[in-house]
Amino acid sequence: MTGSRQAAVRGWITRRRRLLRRLAVAAVIALLLVSGPWLWTTFAAHGHVYDEADAPAADVVIVLGTEVLPDGQPSARLAGRLETAAALVRSGRARVVLVSGDGNGVSGDEPAAMTAYLTGRLGVDPRRVVGDPAGLDTYDSCIRARDVYGVERALVVTQSYHVSRAVTLCRHLGLDVDGVTARCPSCSTWLIARKSARDYLASAKAAWDAVRRRPPAVSSPDSPAVEDALRGT
Repeated sequence: MTGSRQAAVRGWITRRRRLLRRLAVAAVIALLLVSGPWLWTTFAAHGHVYDEADAPAADVVIVLGTEVLPDGQPSARLAGRLETAAALVRSGRARVVLVSGDGNGVSGDEPAAMTAYLTGRLGVDPRRVVGDPAGLDTYDSCIRARDVYGVERALVVTQSYHVSRAVTLCRHLGLDVDGVTARCPSCSTWLIARKSARDYLASAKAAWDAVRRRPPAVSSPDSPAVEDALRGT
């Protein structure tokens, strides 16, 4: 191989290495940009997430809604959230349960199903349960707890894959919130992995909602329901 040929090959190898380095740097930057919202929700919630047994006390526990079964019963994940909230009430670490979900959800009326399960099967005093039918997503549940129901301090109950995002959003909106990881005995490893991946993507929307201070999807007048329930307990 002639000297000019060798120089050309070396030049091609050098250019290829530079291109690969640039692509690697671009990939790292893209990953950081995509992961930034998830990192925010994870680190901002650090120190504010507890297991049920170690949960601190608060007057109000917020239960976030999710799927309702065709027969009107809570799905296994929703039942786990409600069972955790009921345990917090029975142990004296919460006095009132604010069930927040979509009253016209695809799977049914989430707050109605949650209230019926709490007061029926779980034996929670109906006077301790308040329903918010316009908690259409996690952000709305947090901002409405603050603005409509006057909640300042609360526990928020949801599963492990969701709890950091819920805590971060509520705290960003000015609520003094600690998260409690909900029971989920039927949650398979595959389900947790799938929901964790979904939550990873949902963190981008959460960050965008927080940055632009999105108003709730449904505006409602102030409600004394939580305050009345606290006075009655």
